[in-house]
Amino acid sequence: MINRNISRRNFLGLAAGTASAAALAACGSSGPSEKTDNGGAAAGGAATYWSLSGEPGEPIRKAAVDRFNAANPSTKITPTFFQNDAYKQKIKTSLGAGEGPTLIWGWGGGGLKEYVGSNQVEDLTDWFAQNAAVKDKILPSSFGAATVNGKIYAMPIETVQPIVLYYNKKVFEKVGVQPPKSWGEIMALVPKFNAAKIAPFSLGGQSRWTNMMWLEFLLDRTAGPEVFDAVFAGEANAWSNPAVLDMLTKIQDLVKANGFQKGFSSTTADSNADQALLYTGKAAMMVHGAWSYGIQKADGGDFVKSGGLGWMNFPPVEGGKGDPSSTVGNPGQYVSISSKATAEAKETAKKFLSTTMVDEEEKAGWVKSGGVPVLKGSESLFTGEDAQFQKDMSTIAANAKVFAQSWDQALSPTAAETLLDNIAKLFQLQVTPQQWVDAMNGVIGK
Repeated sequence: MINRNISRRNFLGLAAGTASAAALAACGSSGPSEKTDNGGAAAGGAATYWSLSGEPGEPIRKAAVDRFNAANPSTKITPTFFQNDAYKQKIKTSLGAGEGPTLIWGWGGGGLKEYVGSNQVEDLTDWFAQNAAVKDKILPSSFGAATVNGKIYAMPIETVQPIVLYYNKKVFEKVGVQPPKSWGEIMALVPKFNAAKIAPFSLGGQSRWTNMMWLEFLLDRTAGPEVFDAVFAGEANAWSNPAVLDMLTKIQDLVKANGFQKGFSSTTADSNADQALLYTGKAAMMVHGAWSYGIQKADGGDFVKSGGLGWMNFPPVEGGKGDPSSTVGNPGQYVSISSKATAEAKETAKKFLSTTMVDEEEKAGWVKSGGVPVLKGSESLFTGEDAQFQKDMSTIAANAKVFAQSWDQALSPTAAETLLDNIAKLFQLQVTPQQWVDAMNGVIGK
């Protein structure tokens, strides 16, 4: 699960070098790069900012702080960069002790909800209303994971990473079929690829979160966002919606039809074994995040460069209520302002958000790294061999009626672990759909 989160935040950075090297870089190569005081103790408007170390994000984050400090020498921001795991522990304990930074980098969703419940972050709803021009620079679909109980507590920053359906064009040509346009067409393709001794879908099932992406899309396409919204809101028995049983049954139907490669439950995503099955032609399709493009480009020889890789938003389900434009994944990264910081530090933080974090240099930096910025109007910067993919990911994010955050990031750690455990059992046919629903209802709100 740790490596999956890292990959989500650095997906196209993998194209700059080998996939393994990029994944290690994403973890960060060191702990805090410098010592800082906490946000509440900063004096004279000075502020502090904690975020992640490692390529490709750290240089871009540092450059943003440097630009701001050059323009505001009397109210500087001091950054500290942490490795992924170290940051998760440090930020939690520091905020609990009232010693956190002014600016808090995060993932939104469940973690942000915990901050809000403990009164650790500022309510930015009125600030965004007063600074509508700032909000208008950011993709609207990214604000969902920044919102708790109808109020905005974080600003979306950095990049968007939707999950898409990838397919091997060469395999489709070999079998003589077209990419699916609906769930029914997906199921119809399964026996055709199996007959050709090609796995219909590649899946790193041992990693569990990879299985989760299937449920996220199927539930959205079947019922729309309302069911999971009710789960996130903590409504009792929210998983008991009939659409959930329908979605779970469809998943097990796919498993029973041999929709995935033999032994998928022992295939790991951390090793990129699932990616290899696609680019080597041993599997026809794969549901994965936008970061997968960089992995396939780095590891797949000339597969991507030769035009062998295709991609699309997940197709609709016949009779489903969900909007086919909606997507799931990482709608952005997020930064909040500590409620414990001084009034002067808070003003510095807000100036940083309203100027540097939405300027053209910020946008260009993430594009150059291979990312798709959360800021509008980035399309003109997409050039070179990755341009079409970046444009398509940007279009998916911009046009999504709903950009749902990945469930294990939206939920609390307790609920997320139960979710992943039961998803693995579902795919291995060890639990029935009803047993799955009962287990998940038991951890709502925990």
